Amino acid sequence: MISRRTFIAAGLAGTTALVAARWLQRPHSRATAVARRALDTDGEAIMTAILPVLLAGALPTAVGERSAATAETLTHIDAAIAGLPPSAQTELAQLFALLALPPARIAFAGITSTWQEADADDIRAFLDRFRASSWTLKRSAYDALHQIVFAAWYGNPRSWPATGYDGPPALSA
Repeated sequence: MISRRTFIAAGLAGTTALVAARWLQRPHSRATAVARRALDTDGEAIMTAILPVLLAGALPTAVGERSAATAETLTHIDAAIAGLPPSAQTELAQLFALLALPPARIAFAGITSTWQEADADDIRAFLDRFRASSWTLKRSAYDALHQIVFAAWYGNPRSWPATGYDGPPALSA
């Protein structure tokens, strides 16, 4: 019979091996349809799935406007991540790599399908679990995703009319 310690050690070793394998594969998945500085295809897929859930009710309802707003917000998210210190960029890249890896995505996020196919209710449940988790690391991951999305959206002039904000005051020279 396997001891509990051996079982946990084997699980951690397996998880580490899977994450390392995914990390080694990363250079091959850098290309995206839009030139990005900080988001790779995995990060873009995750953020594209999370955006409509976090911004429910704030995004335009017309399909064309919604797609344009999502694309603009992704561009702003990429710029925001690129402007972070290298250590924070690395941590976000690791979070995206972990959430993109199917076994880790299922175990930690509870998302059984790919991010592109994930249901909004499943994503909402994942975000709620991370937000209310007793693990500081999960709460920090939620905070990072939440803050980046909201900063990118509400920093975009497209969102201002819906909030009643007329934009920053004009400075006179």
